[in-house]
Amino acid sequence: MDRSTAIFVDGLGAAAATSGILTQQQARIFALLYLHDGPLSLAEIAAELEQSKSNVSINIRALVDWHLVRRKPVAGSRKDHYVAATDFFRAMQEIFERRFRWTVRQVRAVVDDTEEALGSARGAQERFVKERLAAMGGFFRVLDAGIGLFLQGEAFPAEQLRNVVPLRRRRGGSES
Repeated sequence: MDRSTAIFVDGLGAAAATSGILTQQQARIFALLYLHDGPLSLAEIAAELEQSKSNVSINIRALVDWHLVRRKPVAGSRKDHYVAATDFFRAMQEIFERRFRWTVRQVRAVVDDTEEALGSARGAQERFVKERLAAMGGFFRVLDAGIGLFLQGEAFPAEQLRNVVPLRRRRGGSES
């Protein structure tokens, strides 16, 4: 692999390592395919990245599931070949739906369950907890709705998120 491709492959791998979405190896595979003009087989990818074919195969399946890589038939070959996706909007829709929205909905469910468990408790601590839960629930409801809008190609309501939970003023007047 040439120097510029290696920089890109390793750079995306490093960025992905902390993303929680893709593994370092998945990002390296995607990066290699993205900069390659034409499909590559598992063996070619493994050779370029100096990885085992089985490791590449496992990681490529995840990339196909995320719609970041797709199979591309090559005339005269029985091997699977792959190319990188170039529709980043579609890829981000998939990531938002499968990763972020699922997490947002888990938080919403926990808030709902906790509010239900509190019931009609009336003490000062319960009022405080209810206020906190209402703020968090409101924020995550707007976030869920915003993700839904994004998935439909509409504007994400970032300002609505800011308005759901007012930011506290720090000493000196700046917002936290």
